[in-house]
Amino acid sequence: MHIIEAADYEDMSLKAWEVLQHKLPRIQVLGLATGGTPVGMYDHLIKAVQNKQADVSHLHTVNLDEYIGLSTCDPNSYYMFMKEKLFGPLGLPEDKVHLPHGDAENPQAEGKRYEDLIQSLGGVDLQVLGIGKNGHIGFNEPGSEMDGRTSVVQLASSTVEANARFFENEEEVPKTAITMGIGTILEAGEILLLASGKNKAHAVKCMIEGEVTSYCPASALQKHPKVTVVADREALSEMN
Repeated sequence: MHIIEAADYEDMSLKAWEVLQHKLPRIQVLGLATGGTPVGMYDHLIKAVQNKQADVSHLHTVNLDEYIGLSTCDPNSYYMFMKEKLFGPLGLPEDKVHLPHGDAENPQAEGKRYEDLIQSLGGVDLQVLGIGKNGHIGFNEPGSEMDGRTSVVQLASSTVEANARFFENEEEVPKTAITMGIGTILEAGEILLLASGKNKAHAVKCMIEGEVTSYCPASALQKHPKVTVVADREALSEMN
């Protein structure tokens, strides 16, 4: 892994954007993560595109995951989050942005459809990731299969609690999701993982310095040949 240390969240966002900006012209399929961590980097991307300093007209995007039971119209869906934070400001056409359908009649079949879609696009060239406090990547919680494919998963209570800030209350947070599997993620040509804050420090340490184990799903990234980690000092504070 190539580790880039940043001073704080703002510096992490800028440094992550600089990595993405360098690679963007060669990317056809960009894998995206939802949540607060990558938003600062997305803001830099939006500004660059609006100032005609970057071009995304060639891109297809594929998101890691979506809550089961939420339609694209639901304000709490990951689709709506991405539309507000990235797709809309970039002006990306609907046929070039892809997420699992959370309201699919058969979620298991939807996982297979999404997996097949990724393959039909030629695979992910660069996958953006965050990391959960418990070491999850995508919604692959501790105990997930290290070679798993896109499928339905049960969310850990810590993940539900962490995501409750996006909902009116914790009871509204869906308890299941469709997520790219760890095996799917590891097939990306390159991986860019962002981490910020003291609460991510233990997970970052386990990811980089720990043994490869399903108890820390992010540790699977040790097996990938092209991983860049951009993390601030607090997120790296437990590193040896």
